[in-house]
Amino acid sequence: MSNTEQNLVARDAFISAMRGVASSVTVVATDGPAGKLGATVSAFSSVSADPPTVLVCLFAESRIAKAVTENGEFTVNVLAEGASHVADRFAGRHDRDVSDRFEGIAHGDTTHGMPGLSDATVFCCDLDQAVRSGSHLIVLGHVRSVSDGQSRPLTYRDGCYHSVIPQDQIMAVAAE
Repeated sequence: MSNTEQNLVARDAFISAMRGVASSVTVVATDGPAGKLGATVSAFSSVSADPPTVLVCLFAESRIAKAVTENGEFTVNVLAEGASHVADRFAGRHDRDVSDRFEGIAHGDTTHGMPGLSDATVFCCDLDQAVRSGSHLIVLGHVRSVSDGQSRPLTYRDGCYHSVIPQDQIMAVAAE
């Protein structure tokens, strides 16, 4: 064990703390020579506006990580608050019953030919780099186009889906 590893927080403490962090629920999708695949991902963030760049973290040994790196392009679909069934589908919760995760899910191709989910905010990206860190691949993508779904995002925290409610709405209800 290296000196750096000795100074790290215990895995269980890290997981417990991360469960308390809310994140948007996204589906990373790709299509091309390596196939059409999609997977639910919670690790998504903007990186830079110059050039427009986002990142997602994918389990390095997963089919989606391999397909994204081989296809060289992908979409990040930020799901709308009512789309927990879509998140479950792409998380693999229905894989025993449905062989194609896209089956029965409203979607189409973006102007760049990548899968875009209906009602989601869709970032269509070219793969810029992929960096391995521990068990995951940090995938950086240059954003070629964006389609704003115009709805509040589905979020995930402590093992459950949540809706984002603006503070002024909460205060208005409390004042009644």
